[in-house]
Amino acid sequence: MIPFLRLLVATLGCAASLAAAQTFPDKPIRVVVPYPAGGGIDLIARALGAELNKRWGHGFTVENKPGGSTIPAAADVARAAPDGYTLLLTTDSTMSVNPHLFSRLPYDPAKDFAPVTHLINLHQLLLAHPSVPANNLKELVDLARQKPSTMNYASYGNGSQPHLAMETFKQQAGIDIVHIPYKGIPQAVPAAIAGEVQFTFSGAASSQGHIKGGRLRPLAIGGEKRLALLPDVPTFTEQGYPGVPANAWFGLFAPAGTPPAIVEKLQREIAAILASPEFKAKEVDAKGYELVASTPAQFAAFLREDSARSARAVKISGAKVE
Repeated sequence: MIPFLRLLVATLGCAASLAAAQTFPDKPIRVVVPYPAGGGIDLIARALGAELNKRWGHGFTVENKPGGSTIPAAADVARAAPDGYTLLLTTDSTMSVNPHLFSRLPYDPAKDFAPVTHLINLHQLLLAHPSVPANNLKELVDLARQKPSTMNYASYGNGSQPHLAMETFKQQAGIDIVHIPYKGIPQAVPAAIAGEVQFTFSGAASSQGHIKGGRLRPLAIGGEKRLALLPDVPTFTEQGYPGVPANAWFGLFAPAGTPPAIVEKLQREIAAILASPEFKAKEVDAKGYELVASTPAQFAAFLREDSARSARAVKISGAKVE
């Protein structure tokens, strides 16, 4: 009898999930973005929202909740009703880095969220001030060995992607370049342009103007292959430094317990929008992003691997926040 009851409960649960998905959405969806309006993740959230509004006829509201290393926004969504009407669009910082950087968090990435889809990858460029006599990583390493501890680089703060990437690269190369943490990208990149620091990291789309204008020189890019926007810039891997985490990603999450049928419906709709030729050309390719649009299961597997990579990078960097 007990196995029968279990089967009955599972069957009824599955039926309820499918029924919920058939009517979903029948009211506005709130998408929390833990970054300020106008940034890359905010823009893609709003572009996706506009397309979903056309398809569903319901509001797809983006709520910016910046600050606190993305923690308040993540905690907000983790506590939300698991019905698909509150979602989190965030980056690797929230799910892969913070658990290894902070001693305590008000959310558990593995237990409090249902992965919906890994939207895109962003590959970061290592950029040098024009005064630096290096055009690639070999020349940079040779220079750093000749002048240890005399050059510095800007990051967006302890535990930020540039900090983790550069410290990993430094360990692999056996060099010493001094870390100068800034409050964010708006401070770090101008510091490199002004020559206050010799190096920094930035995304392809935001770096193109500085590269073309001769204000910054690209030495390497993250990812497994070169970027179409900057085909002359070699990757860290092809220059002999695999595993440097000069990458970031955008991903969509629902609260844990959200019916699988709703999660899958969200993924299917968003993947279709991302892959549509016009959207992909304008919102993905033109900005130097790499399209992923994975399934929930694929995203969950990726998150486990990415968390392990971030754990290694945080350990190398020595970053820790109590």
